[in-house]
Amino acid sequence: MICVKNSRELAAMRQACIISARALQLGGEAVEPGVTTAEIDRIIRKYIESQGAKPSFLGYGGYPASACISVNETVIHGIPDKRVIRAGDIVSIDVGAYIGGYHGDNAATFAAGDISPEAQALLDATRESLYEGIAQATAGNRVGDIGAAVQRYVEMRGYSVVRQFVGHGVGTNLHEDPSVPNFGTPGRGTRLVPGMTLAIEPMINMGGSEVEILKDGWTTVTKDGKLSAHFEHTIAITSDGPAILTIP
Repeated sequence: MICVKNSRELAAMRQACIISARALQLGGEAVEPGVTTAEIDRIIRKYIESQGAKPSFLGYGGYPASACISVNETVIHGIPDKRVIRAGDIVSIDVGAYIGGYHGDNAATFAAGDISPEAQALLDATRESLYEGIAQATAGNRVGDIGAAVQRYVEMRGYSVVRQFVGHGVGTNLHEDPSVPNFGTPGRGTRLVPGMTLAIEPMINMGGSEVEILKDGWTTVTKDGKLSAHFEHTIAITSDGPAILTIP
C-alpha cells in the first residue's frame, strides 16, 4: 500500500531527512586514507543519537551497524569493520535516521584521496543520474519515467544499472511501496501523486550489472569485481515538482 503524506506529515518527515543528510555529510567528511569503516560508522551513529534520533539501519533485519559502508566493488550493504580505507578507494555510505515516527534515507559515494579518472567519471555519472531521475519525479508521471531516465543516462556512458536492488517508498517504514527501479519504460508503473515520498537510489556499475551477495548475507559485490557507485535522496512529490528532503 502506498502511503500519501499530508503537509503536517511531510514536515515531520523532513526532520528525519535532515538528520540523515547531516549524518551522511559527516560520514563523507571522515572518508580518508587510514580510517576504518568502523570509525566512520561510529561517527554516524554518534551524530544521529545526539539529535534524539535512532539509526534506521541498526538491527533492521538483523543488520549489525548504523550505516552501510561499501568500498570499491561492494555495491551496497557493506558492514563496517576494521577494514582500512586506502588512497584511491571509493566509499559508498548509506544512512537512515528515524525520529518522530518517520525515516529519512540517503547515500553517496566519496573519494578517498586522489582517485583514478575512471573512478571519478563513474561517481559523476551516478550522481548526475540521480538528478535525472529526480527530475522525472513529478505529479502525473509514473515510476517508470524515473527509472528510464536513470537507465538512459548511465547506459549512454557505458555503465550498467544494478537490477537486483531498487529504490523504494519511505516514511513511517524504512521500505514502503512503491518499488522504484533504476531502469524501466517511460509511462509505465505507479502514477506519482503529491504526498508520495520516495527514496531514489541509482546503484551503477563500471562493468556488468550482475551482483552477488557474500556469505554474511548482506555484503553485495559486483560479480566482475569492477567498481560500483551509489547515490540516493529521499524526495517528496509535490504539486510544484519534486522536493529533495535529504539536504543538510
